[in-house]
Parts: sequence; structure tokens; C-alpha cells
Amino acid sequence: MEEKIYSPLYEAIKAHNAKQAVPFHMPGHKGHAEVLDALSCVLPYDLTELPDTGSLFDGEGPTLEAEKLAAELFQTAGSFFSAGGCSLCIQTMLRLAMPQGGKMVCGRLIHRSVINAMALLGIEPVWVLHDNSGGENFAGRLKAEDVERTLKENPDAKAVFVTSPDYFGLISDTGSIGKVCDRHNIPLLVDNAHGAHLYFLEENLAPVRLGAAMSADSAHKTLPVLTGGAWLNIGDEKYLTGVREAMALFGSTSPSYPIMLSLDLCRAWLSGEGKDRIRKTAAFIAEFKEKVEYLGYDLPKGPTDPMRLAFRADSLGYEPGEVGEFLRGKGIEPEYAGEEGLILIPTPFNPEGDFESLYEALKDLAAHPKTKNKREQKSIYANGLPQAKMTPRAALLAQSEIVATKDAKGRVAARVICPCPPAIPLVIPGELISSREVENLLRASYFEVCVVK
Repeated sequence: MEEKIYSPLYEAIKAHNAKQAVPFHMPGHKGHAEVLDALSCVLPYDLTELPDTGSLFDGEGPTLEAEKLAAELFQTAGSFFSAGGCSLCIQTMLRLAMPQGGKMVCGRLIHRSVINAMALLGIEPVWVLHDNSGGENFAGRLKAEDVERTLKENPDAKAVFVTSPDYFGLISDTGSIGKVCDRHNIPLLVDNAHGAHLYFLEENLAPVRLGAAMSADSAHKTLPVLTGGAWLNIGDEKYLTGVREAMALFGSTSPSYPIMLSLDLCRAWLSGEGKDRIRKTAAFIAEFKEKVEYLGYDLPKGPTDPMRLAFRADSLGYEPGEVGEFLRGKGIEPEYAGEEGLILIPTPFNPEGDFESLYEALKDLAAHPKTKNKREQKSIYANGLPQAKMTPRAALLAQSEIVATKDAKGRVAARVICPCPPAIPLVIPGELISSREVENLLRASYFEVCVVK
């Protein structure tokens, strides 16, 4: 029998519940409210900060011990729990790296939470466009030479921010970008929301191990963790000072214990059989990708996340939405099915039968190709980035109003509009909305937009 791996937070909660103490403390359900019978298995573990359980943002008790074990697993200077998703980790990274604001070099492929955090913290983005290395149907990657050139043009920049992997699994060379950052003596921050599992593959793909100062890792996306569970992983120990204060600045004072518990239980699983199961799944998916490509589907080119399955069916004459509806008709629910392509997120917890059903459905569709009607693929930034008229912070805090998108030409955006996927902002606060942006917004079904008055 396999030895059970120690989970300090679970043991602490179990020991506390064994006391059967009268619960005159939060939460209100007291561990057994009949109105929540559907969640009865969770309620005993939904506690609050107690002497037995410790306090997350104070860094004490079994939560501190659980975080230390996570740091050992990830081989980081420090690993910290977030029950506020990757967004809280991103907010914390920016606060630690740029407490006084300033310029930050960023890949334009970026999540809206980053833009909002930049606006709140007074950070001014200096954009770098991704290349086209993913193929004509997919976004590309951030190149180290482009980051280098941008830093030379902006010597006052205080950090670099990269999203890798992206939603479709494309991985940028964070190792090379990290070396560029080292030469300029600034930190590399990585939104690794879709790559928490990368630490446990054979090939070293985790940003912090490749030189990133910090990375935000959204555990619940690809690992057995409850929704909202994430790790903030610190590679450079100088950023350990003030971590909890920064997280507490943005995070709830009542972090979810079930979410934190799931992070610790996942860490215990990864310390045991989990790592091997992830590697076996990645090897299986590599073979599955070859089979899907052989059927005629288009997959991203270049380095990609071994655990992500993304494709298009343009070569078979199908629109992504059509493929999504076909799969749903076969009882298969994809992560995403839209204009940009199909995304499926397999994990070790998908049994073999899931893959068999998926392959048979894709084979059935490929056996009936439609007349190919190839669409022109054109970057939304083919003629350059939108013109910045105000800083994101000034625009976000300015008086604003909602107008019809068709009437928004010449106005300044007051809010970010960042469809995901592909997580490439159409406009961010402070940018001028031109006729091109109006066209892109309408194509993405945004019929109203918030603008500065």
C-alpha cells in the first residue's frame, strides 16, 4: 500500500473537528446547515481563522507549514496560497515588483486582470507584440530580442510581464527573456495561469525555474484543485519581503478554507503519485495530438504545452463554432469553441474512454469535410497599436459613460475590453478608439463601450 503523504492543513482541520467544539464563530452554516445539504461533504472543512487552523495572511500555523511544503515541492524561494485565483497572485506580483508604479514592458497578449491591476497601481504599459510563430490561425510568442529592443528604448522600465503558456498552449522562451531582464537588472513576471503543471513534466518548462522572479500559477485550471485555488511562486528571494502584506491588500480577509485545503491536498498528491500521472498523461496527449493532426485538423506550431489540446478545422472547411456544436452533440463539452479555435483541457482525471469518445467524434467529422472556405487571417494590430491618450489609471478613474460602439470612434476607452481567448486586448483604458477598433469590437459582439466623458 502506498504511503499517505502528509497534508498539514487537512490534519489540522480534522483534529479541530474531532474536538466537537461548540462553533460560535464564522461561517454561519456551522458545518451542518440543512439548507446546504447538497454540499454536506464540504461543510465540515469550511472553517475560518482559528488557533487550530492558523491565518493565511499572517503566515502562521498549519497554513504556513503547508506553504513551506509547497515551496519544497516547487523548489522555489517561497510559494504562497491564493484563494482568490491567479488574479490575486498577479496583483501581488505587480505590487511587489513596482510598489511606486512606473513603466512595465508587457506582451500585448495579456489577461484583463493584469491591465486592471496596472491601472490601480499606476503602472504604465509599454507594449511588445507577439510574433506569428504559432501559425496563421493562432497567436504567437513573445521574442527575447523584441523585449531587449523595447527595454533599450525604455531604460526607465522597472519590470517585464509575459503570459506563457497562453490559452492555446503556446509557450514563449521565458529562459531567454529572463536573461534579457537580468542584463537590465529588472524582474521577469510571468502569468503562468495555464501552466501550474509544467513544474512536474520531464522537460523544465516552469518559468520560475527558467529565471522568472515570480510567477502566478492558477492551480485549479489543470490540477485537482477547487476553482479559485492558485499559487504565487517566488524565484527571487528579495521579493519574499512584503508578500503577505501585498496579498492582504487585494485579497479577501476571509479566504476559503476548502480552496486552501484543496491546494494542500493537491501538493500532497503531487509529492506522491501525481507527478508520474501528469507525465504519463502528457505522453499520451502527445500521441493523441499526432492522431488529430493526421485527421486534418490544424494544431499550433512550435513549443506548446504538452497537456493542452488546441486545434482548428479550417482545412476541413469547418468553423470552430460548428466543431464545438458537433462535439456537444456527441456529449463532449470543450473548454472553448469560438472564432479563434477549439480548446480542450485534458488532465490525468480524464479516463481513457473520454479520449476514445473525442477521437471518434473528430474522426467522424473529418470524414465529411466541407468545401474549404479559407478566411483571411489578419492581426488586429496589423497597422499598429491603438494610440494612447491617457494613462490606464487616469482613464479608469475618470468620469465615464456608456456609448454605442458604432458611435465610439474618436473616444477614449475607460475600461478594458479583452476577449478571452485570445486574451489580446481590443482596447485598454486610455486608448483612442479608431474605426479599426470599432470594427474589431463589433466583430467580437461588443455593442456598447465605456468611454471617458
